[in-house]
Amino acid sequence: MFLNFIRMGEHMKKKIIDLSVALETGINSDPPSALPKIDYISHKDSAEHVCSFFPGLEKDDLPGGEGWAVEQLNISSHNGTHMDAPYHFHSTMDQGRQAITIDQVPLEWCFNHGVKLDFRHMEDGYVVTPNDIKAELERINYEIKPFDIVLVNTSAGNYYGANDYLLKGCGIGREATISLLEQGVKITGTDAWSWDAPFAYTAEKYKKTKDPTIIWEGHRAGMEKTYCHMEKLSSLEKLPDYGFTVSCFPFKIKRASAGFIRAVAILDL
Repeated sequence: MFLNFIRMGEHMKKKIIDLSVALETGINSDPPSALPKIDYISHKDSAEHVCSFFPGLEKDDLPGGEGWAVEQLNISSHNGTHMDAPYHFHSTMDQGRQAITIDQVPLEWCFNHGVKLDFRHMEDGYVVTPNDIKAELERINYEIKPFDIVLVNTSAGNYYGANDYLLKGCGIGREATISLLEQGVKITGTDAWSWDAPFAYTAEKYKKTKDPTIIWEGHRAGMEKTYCHMEKLSSLEKLPDYGFTVSCFPFKIKRASAGFIRAVAILDL
């Protein structure tokens, strides 16, 4: 998509890249217990309902006998492309403060310069370290700036909806997450199902080590330093390493742990 912007008399052309997946049923986007349900009500099905608002109106009075199309959703705030608030990670953040919910996330965080870390080559289940992030930043010759939105491109991006989607992609470990937050990052994102490594791999490690700190470690980093992250992003492979702006304002749900987003990247042409 291309847009024209007018600013201070200057004509600027922008390219917009959609970074969001479509909310849909019939695919393996989430664990079976968390799959979204969408009831599609057609124009024909709703005709009688439309008539009920206007006494005396008959179905045949409507154009083509049609009412309106409506969808009834039975979903989680974590279905589709969404942003997790600190409240999702734990009831506290910043080492003891009450965690903020999605309706309390500062909007200033949600429209900033973006940088992409390409970790598609990493094995599924691998846990990214600070050194991995440092090496990738050196490869693309970029230095993280405060409020940069950091997007992680994993192998999961090409498997959204596939039978093995929940097993795909690397995860970002606690130390790696903290290393980003210490540089002023407030929002991160991944094209995988979770910011952390797929649960199946973590479960195998836990079975051997019995170390509970490895469970959800990237999320739990928010207990120490406040941040939000996006999950189930899309098309990150279409982005340059940097030089774009990310827009990712979350849907405002009172006291919620997450909110849907239509994440996009905006590039100058």
